[in-house]
Amino acid sequence: MSTEGPAATRGQLCTFTLAGHHFGVPVGRVQEVIRHQEMTAVPLAPPLVRGLINLRGQIVTALDLRQPLDLPPAPPGARPTNVVVRAGADLYSLLVDEIGDVIEVGADAFEPPPDTLTGRCRDLIRGAFKLDARLLLLLDTDRLLAL
Repeated sequence: MSTEGPAATRGQLCTFTLAGHHFGVPVGRVQEVIRHQEMTAVPLAPPLVRGLINLRGQIVTALDLRQPLDLPPAPPGARPTNVVVRAGADLYSLLVDEIGDVIEVGADAFEPPPDTLTGRCRDLIRGAFKLDARLLLLLDTDRLLAL
């Protein structure tokens, strides 16, 4: 079960885009955002694990969000940005196309995932915030990291 709880449906979110979709994670989970880093491949790792990066001497697992969210692969030569998130004492890098802003959201704009959203993607999306010109999907980082 997710430890992000109902408080994650309001407050500040760090936003980013991935394959043209807008996502957000609670700011309290984000340690930092860094530009593209060279990765070391991990043999026999699951498809979610894209590689390892060195963050000032700490080894961080880089996760390709496209795979668990059933999104198309990144274009050849794409250089993802790293959203480094905390999970207890561990750090993970979420590989994203482009970083957005930190925005304030209210619970009144939040909708749970629709019943038409199925499969693993449904488990990873807590819901959506209806913003002026788009929907912002709230990513459940606890469930993602449990994969």
